[in-house]
Amino acid sequence: MAILSDKGILEEIDKGNILIEPFDVKNLGTNSYDVHLGRFMGVYKARVLDAKHHNEIQVFPIPKDGIELQPGTLYLGVTEEYTETHAHVPFLEGKSSVGRLGIDIHATAGKGDVGFCNTWTLEISCIQAVRIYAGMPIGQLIYFSVDGDIENFYNKKRNAKYTQRTVKPVESMMWKNKF
Repeated sequence: MAILSDKGILEEIDKGNILIEPFDVKNLGTNSYDVHLGRFMGVYKARVLDAKHHNEIQVFPIPKDGIELQPGTLYLGVTEEYTETHAHVPFLEGKSSVGRLGIDIHATAGKGDVGFCNTWTLEISCIQAVRIYAGMPIGQLIYFSVDGDIENFYNKKRNAKYTQRTVKPVESMMWKNKF
């Protein structure tokens, strides 16, 4: 698989294969696009989560003076940017500056599917207490080319669980699976 360059990303935006809203060319890197932390965070209401049950979250706005993250808590954040990817596999990775603050932005879900159309929910955890702010650069999207035709686009799947457009983080929908 090949990674799209900055010119490649711009060409795919022009073709309508990639959509990023809002888009600012200043956020375009050599082979990635920087995304920013949205204004809402969420935390699970229960301390013990159950994969077979709906675990509800409490969603709240990030104050202007930021929010102090604590180790041992999973925070759900969201990107400011709404994205659509119709012909590539999007990968969301943390920025190195964020990692150097001891922040992880995803536990396991860094890869999106072709056809994913939404903001990105971030599974944020930290090594030590750290203050973060809405609007700060939080990650970067990298786009991989796909080899072969696609039969099942994510946004067309009947069982896709994360398709409702939102500006807020979305809790796990594992409980909707049959196991």
